[in-house]
Amino acid sequence: MKRLLRLPDLLRLSLVVLTALVFQNCTPEKIKERTDETLNMTDYLRANPEYSMFLEILNITNYASFMNTYGTYTLFLPTNEAVKQYLNDVGVSSLKDVPLADLQNIAKIHILDQKINTTSFSDGKIAAPSMYGQYLITGAANINGVSYTTVNKTSNIVASNVEVGNGVIHVIDKVLRVADKTLAQTIEADANLSLFTEVLKATGWYDKLNQPLSYDPNKEGSHLTVLVQTNEVFSKSGFTTLDALKAKYSTSGDPMSATDGLNLFVQYHIVPKLNYQADFATTPVFVTKAPLEVISSKLIKGQIYLNRDEFAGVLEEGVAIVRELSDITCSNGVLHCVDGHFSIVKRLPMPVYFDLCNQPEFAANVANYRKPGGIQFGYALGGFSEITWEGSKTLKFSWVPNNDAWNGDQVEVERLRPTGLKMVTFTTPVIIKGRYKIWVSYRSNGSASNEVKAFFNGVQLSRTINLRETANNPNGTGAITDRVLESQGYKRPMYPFKVTSINSRLVGIVEVETTGRHKFTLHSDADGGQAWFDVVEFRPVDMDQIWPKFKGGLAGAGGFVTRAEAPTDN
Repeated sequence: MKRLLRLPDLLRLSLVVLTALVFQNCTPEKIKERTDETLNMTDYLRANPEYSMFLEILNITNYASFMNTYGTYTLFLPTNEAVKQYLNDVGVSSLKDVPLADLQNIAKIHILDQKINTTSFSDGKIAAPSMYGQYLITGAANINGVSYTTVNKTSNIVASNVEVGNGVIHVIDKVLRVADKTLAQTIEADANLSLFTEVLKATGWYDKLNQPLSYDPNKEGSHLTVLVQTNEVFSKSGFTTLDALKAKYSTSGDPMSATDGLNLFVQYHIVPKLNYQADFATTPVFVTKAPLEVISSKLIKGQIYLNRDEFAGVLEEGVAIVRELSDITCSNGVLHCVDGHFSIVKRLPMPVYFDLCNQPEFAANVANYRKPGGIQFGYALGGFSEITWEGSKTLKFSWVPNNDAWNGDQVEVERLRPTGLKMVTFTTPVIIKGRYKIWVSYRSNGSASNEVKAFFNGVQLSRTINLRETANNPNGTGAITDRVLESQGYKRPMYPFKVTSINSRLVGIVEVETTGRHKFTLHSDADGGQAWFDVVEFRPVDMDQIWPKFKGGLAGAGGFVTRAEAPTDN
């Protein structure tokens, strides 16, 4: 031992390292049992032979490499048995016999460019589209007493939320198929829609619904949404032939004419853009292809109703979307089936409650948007499709949770002032032509701007907003009744009232000259910090401006309280 201590330091260090290596090599190797802890998707497939056939698809299409890179993806992963069934369905014996373009489409329809766990699924479309561009639809099914989450109504998820290094995997028992039939072809293929098909052909709309998807310079797709009626629905209303429909609706004798009544009947069943049931559940009014004609939409106890409205105290029942026969994705749009006959009805002005948080970019953040425990997030200028502003390009427009606000959230304009975000412009939902009072709901902030101007389609409205003003407390010493408060241009929009509640200011009256979407702007020339807004209300001038009030928080999401339901005015 003394000899060892007399050795030079460098030599002693080398002997210590060598000894450690010898002992390490004699220690049993610890095998990492979990292959999905850090592996990226492609390596995970390589490590699990039960998914080798989908791995072969990725290899053939050259997608294997990018699915192994850093990112946040969701993969709906078919088992080998599912791929074998696909091969049997298309009549080939191996993946090499499938055209490359088909395999590329198959790969892309199974991949989303976002990480989405099943906790973010709803009974409808997933918030983010597949890499093919089509949305996937989730639902629920009970098979032999076992509950499954379904995808596109054909595949069952048999293993979910498998975490990998670059996202999450959901294993499915059937290969998803790309929707390659047009709206017209899909309708014609259903024998129960034969009369609707005849009407489409008689009016020239079959050819229009048979066009391939195209995009304009702004990358806006030519998607259409069609609301179809089955033969049975037509029959219940007394229409069993095309001639019967012509006799009822054709006004010119030429159904091909865009102004003919039968042509307008078809136009009224077609809505621009891609709208799934989830969209009908959250958007109150939709413009149709019939000029200046709209369809209203309401979600009542889980059922979506179209044109279910009350006028002059009389309830129009409307028609319901048949859930199980809807959300049918086509190559150029989406198809829904309704349970009743409907046609153009003259529309009076209707209230529009524009929750400023209803932005597609916010909704795409499925981890936080309207989720319990969701945290604030936002985007800078250029990050929104329906919001623009003048001023800073680096300050953010953000989603903020607030349990006192409608739907449990509010928007934050970071520094609404001349040296910050000076002027923010929103694209409204569809507003039916008519005369409206406009109310802006906000959460007060003692350091916010005390002079915010409002504009409708570029025209300044008559009143300004002082974002430092709090809502009048109906239980305080300075309490004012609802009606007196309204006469002063204010109201308490939430029920029940809380001292931290939202305030609302009447900013003016406008004449909406055309039915459609419009521009609403908030502008500040005064200094101020963060500005928090909730809802912009467009209420017809002859409507009660106070009731219904809004329910606050996620628990009451989208809900209202009527005067009859409220024991007091506060």
